[in-house]
Amino acid sequence: MSCRNPRLNASGCPDPTAFAAVGRVIRTERKKSQPAKVYICSPFKGDVETNTANAIRYCRFAVEKGYFPIAPHVYLPRFMDDDVPAERELALSFGLRLLGGCKAVWVFGEYVSEGMKREIAAAMKQGIQIKRFNAKMEEISL
Repeated sequence: MSCRNPRLNASGCPDPTAFAAVGRVIRTERKKSQPAKVYICSPFKGDVETNTANAIRYCRFAVEKGYFPIAPHVYLPRFMDDDVPAERELALSFGLRLLGGCKAVWVFGEYVSEGMKREIAAAMKQGIQIKRFNAKMEEISL
């Protein structure tokens, strides 16, 4: 069995148009089979232990709904110190970069912290859909 060059047509001539078209179809199909990313926006500061446990529950909720949760405040504090202002700012900037690749922002809880306000404002500026949920993970209107 020979290894055929995908950039060549059946006659062995370069065919960049067909190669590009096939590539687009493959990328589109891959995207369809992957769950959409949603950004989990919930409080972190204050009762860090409870807030982290809640964020993990919210991530699980997103997975159960068929989404890929992005929750920087679940993993960044493992190696960055939220009590050091420069590290907190850096962590928030990392989160905002991750936000850009998400289909939606899911805001959880009754309280909206300053960090959450920044995430919501960035999502609005980028035209990313925002959904609001209470602490029981019931969707509420904005």
